[in-house]
Amino acid sequence: MTREEKSNVIKNLTAELAENTNVYMTDISGLNANETSNLRRACFKAGIKLSVVKNTLLSKAMESSERDFGNLNEVLVGNTALMYSEVGNTPAKLIKQFRKKSDKPVLKGASIEDSVYFGDDQVEFLANIKSKEELIGEVITILQSPAKNVISALQSSGSILSGVLKTLSEKNEN
Repeated sequence: MTREEKSNVIKNLTAELAENTNVYMTDISGLNANETSNLRRACFKAGIKLSVVKNTLLSKAMESSERDFGNLNEVLVGNTALMYSEVGNTPAKLIKQFRKKSDKPVLKGASIEDSVYFGDDQVEFLANIKSKEELIGEVITILQSPAKNVISALQSSGSILSGVLKTLSEKNEN
């Protein structure tokens, strides 16, 4: 690879790192061709972009990026595959699901929004992180709950109140 080609790859990686707020660094070495193909298909279906990169070029792209990746360049040892996703927990869920059939991919580290995570032991935690859409849905549900309770109470007490008024009006007629 010439210097110009390396420079172009670094520019492209830097642009991808800037565009994507959720980046997972994994090790998929050891997967055979069929397993790799299955992983790529699963990533495509889940809306995850998967690309294998050279560690030195990725390290330079991370340094030239405006994002803070903390010490994530320390995990750039061996083979590295990047997973980009719009939703922060999707790659972790995919890794967890794919591991039911294989021991790979192994999570080296992840940068989700502004947080940095290290190590394969974080997969379970990252898979359980709620997405922005899920959190908004929960907040809306919480906000709607008191209103529903008030409406329900008014409806039930309204029928009781009308029954009492009807009984009183019948007594006064007699």
